[in-house]
Amino acid sequence: SIFLLLYINMLYLLKGKIMNKIYMYAHGGSGNHGCEAIVRSTLKILNDVNVKKELFSTKPEEDQKYGIGNLCNVMSEKGTYSKKSIEFAKAYWALKVKKDYMPMDKMEYRHAISKVQKGDIALSIGGDNYCYADNKRYTMLHDLFLERGAKTVLWGCSVEPELIKRPEIVNDLKRYSLITARETISYNALRSVNPNTVLVADPAFVLDKKEIPIPKVMESQEFVGINLSPMIVDNESNNGITVKNYEMLIEHILEKTDFSIMLVPHVVWEFSDDRIPLKNLYEKYKTSGRIVLLEDMSCEQLKGYIAKCRFFIGARTHSTIAAYSSCVPTLVVGYSVKAIGIARDLFGIEDNYVISVQSLEKEEDVLNHFRWLCDHEKEIKTKLEIKMETYKIKSYSAGDALKKLW
Repeated sequence: SIFLLLYINMLYLLKGKIMNKIYMYAHGGSGNHGCEAIVRSTLKILNDVNVKKELFSTKPEEDQKYGIGNLCNVMSEKGTYSKKSIEFAKAYWALKVKKDYMPMDKMEYRHAISKVQKGDIALSIGGDNYCYADNKRYTMLHDLFLERGAKTVLWGCSVEPELIKRPEIVNDLKRYSLITARETISYNALRSVNPNTVLVADPAFVLDKKEIPIPKVMESQEFVGINLSPMIVDNESNNGITVKNYEMLIEHILEKTDFSIMLVPHVVWEFSDDRIPLKNLYEKYKTSGRIVLLEDMSCEQLKGYIAKCRFFIGARTHSTIAAYSSCVPTLVVGYSVKAIGIARDLFGIEDNYVISVQSLEKEEDVLNHFRWLCDHEKEIKTKLEIKMETYKIKSYSAGDALKKLW
């Protein structure tokens, strides 16, 4: 009968709904606490989407260490395979003879994502993976998810507009069912390529913070939080200028103010470890008794400390997002479009809020921007307090856009 047919169709639809999953991929591991913050806040934004969420990770052991495994299933993005297969032989030959790692990676990734089914949603959560020239790996991953029949989403991203002039990148971006851009510069560039682009805010603006009790020796102090990364040092135009700027900033704070200094590492990967340059600064100024170097901890704990700062100067994007979202007046020492775009969306202008590491010429450049920050502290804090409530709603709007894909 017609009723039986409708009942069977309903069961089929419900079964499909239950079986569908959301897979997060292009995740480098939670030793980068910005990556950790994106995973945590994405799961928070999608909390009311009643499907299973899983994470493909480059470094699943890091995600387990920082507790991501308690929130979702974490899997290695590289699957197991037979070394006796023709596929392996061809990939191995390409690697050894041509020095081409892509066939080997593609084989490993294809085996890892073999569980993905048609109708599943795959979120590319790398954020700034399209900010850099070498993104062949992400195009290849995108290919594999599309082969499995997944709907793909470029999630909370920034892109360098210059890269979008490259035909191979344009062709890749056009294939996403949805792109959520985290700032207007990237939104305008992406919208011209893919009309399924919406403007949101970075998911980490809604990251929870864990209130960390300040040690008694620090209780009565007001802190300037400082983050320095090897990445911005690598991007400087004038050799050694970045560290000299940070040293002059610290010396000014210690000599001319009553503030203490909190050094905040936000990435602890072996090949890009914030603790290395920060420890050098700590060793140089530790006899002042007014400088502390935080140990490694989760992104929520780090945000708890950052939120207690009077001011924040940061290189890592998500260390500054932790500060912005806690209404802490912040100076970004940036190197790419994302820093400029986020500051422009928050304040209407990036001048004084962002200084490009490539533009550093004098040893007092960062200090001069910090002075401006101090002079306009009340105004900046008020702007952030007014803006932040609606800005966080923009983070959640990405979830609303994603729901339309089901």
